[in-house]
Amino acid sequence: MASPRFLLLFTTLSLTVSSAISGSVVEDLANLQPPSDFNTTIMKNCQHNPSLRYCNSSSMDLKEIFKFTIVASHLCNESKNPNCVHSFDNIDLRNRPKMAPLYLSYSFFWKYCPLTILSIDLSNISLKGSFPKEVICCDQIQALDLSLNGLTGEFPIESFAPLTNLTFLNLSYNNFSESKISDSQFFKRFNASSFIHSGILPSDRNYTIKAILLLVGFPISVILTAVCFGWLCFQRPDYLPRMFQRKHKFTPSMLRAATNGFSRKNQMVRSEGVEIYKGTLRDSTQVRIEIYRGCVSREKRKEFVEECKVLVELCHKNLVQVLGWCRTRNQRAIVTEWTDGETIEMWLSGSAPPWKQRLKILIGVVDGMRYLQEHWPEVVYDLRINSVLLSDNHEPLLSRFQVGDQYSNNKKIHKFGIFLLEIITSGRSQEFERGEAGLIEHVRDNYPENLHKVIDARMKLPENMFDQAKHGIELGLMCTDQSISKHPSLNQISHMINKVYEFCLELAPQNHKRSHGDGGKGHKHVQ
Repeated sequence: MASPRFLLLFTTLSLTVSSAISGSVVEDLANLQPPSDFNTTIMKNCQHNPSLRYCNSSSMDLKEIFKFTIVASHLCNESKNPNCVHSFDNIDLRNRPKMAPLYLSYSFFWKYCPLTILSIDLSNISLKGSFPKEVICCDQIQALDLSLNGLTGEFPIESFAPLTNLTFLNLSYNNFSESKISDSQFFKRFNASSFIHSGILPSDRNYTIKAILLLVGFPISVILTAVCFGWLCFQRPDYLPRMFQRKHKFTPSMLRAATNGFSRKNQMVRSEGVEIYKGTLRDSTQVRIEIYRGCVSREKRKEFVEECKVLVELCHKNLVQVLGWCRTRNQRAIVTEWTDGETIEMWLSGSAPPWKQRLKILIGVVDGMRYLQEHWPEVVYDLRINSVLLSDNHEPLLSRFQVGDQYSNNKKIHKFGIFLLEIITSGRSQEFERGEAGLIEHVRDNYPENLHKVIDARMKLPENMFDQAKHGIELGLMCTDQSISKHPSLNQISHMINKVYEFCLELAPQNHKRSHGDGGKGHKHVQ
């Protein structure tokens, strides 16, 4: 059945343009002029069918409309419509690469696109460049085929919104840019066959490449990640987040990094089987690393770890903090906090500390001993003046711990007695031929009449404080007396020393006033 929208124009103009239905005329449109009654014909058309596109144009260009009628008549015949006088349903320029570009160049035709056209086929015409947006002007079409061309660039999906009647679309075998068209409502109107090798959707080849990358690359990346993670876990766990780090466990790689490869610059002590280094951990903590080299049995290595698990639990202001350990077949290492302070021996020989400061050191040592006795009785320590360290704020720090009931309480009290005598006297146990026994004998021989020969004269004790030092000598001799069965306990020792320290604090202002009141002569010093 013929469409009234198209018939009237074509029947009216059939005689007018009958001689113009040739390619040469179409190609020479610039020389054609509309007939004199063309304006009347157009007005009649618009009266009968106001929906015609040229009827709704803001400025009606008769010459342009005339050209449109010539091209429409010619294109209708080229598209092999059965009766162009009555119907123009299809534009079919497929497989005509020479003719199709010509019609696409007539923008006026697409501007006034006949409303009867339902199908446009521009497949396989060697079309290049961007999408031909001219065809979208025919927004009433139901089918559009642009397959088998070389179209490139972005696909104008937004421009297709007015084409509500479009039910068939073929963009296959083009080179459009890949887009997320599959996520849009537009894509859901068609099936995937409309976009085969169009470039809009990822191609099979791309899918294949991505699948291969996924199937091969993903396992490789997982393996590499696992290897890296495993290396970090076993070699440098300090690079892992804290939640994944093994608490207190150090690796040889961590110690090597902390000491700049065990450099000589970081080495503090070296003796047979033992090396001591100063190191800096990754978090900038300075540490003391004590390394014992040499192969030991598996049982010994196990005992070493069990001891270290106890030592890292020690927590007291008068104990060197043990941070962790490292164990391999050929070496064992203990990592402790680093202290820049000197030993008690160095402190005594260098600065000649006063009596009050020596008492404060004794109080700290006893506090550390009491903590270990109450909470960790199996832990023993080296209580010698060349082993006890001083912190930056002059707190004594017990160190060189071992786990095992090697010393009885009496033995620990005996060790403290020697430490106390060395703090008060000017003698050192290593200075005597018989060592500690020689020191005890020397003090006992001069007690009590000649204590001025024993007590460190550099303290310049006034008489009242000299008496305190004398009581300290008595306590030291009592602690080292092996002839008695019962020695004072650490609690008793702590009470006595704290009492002497408090009394010393009370005497200090009095001695200071007395010194100034005597015109600088001061009180009597015991020499």
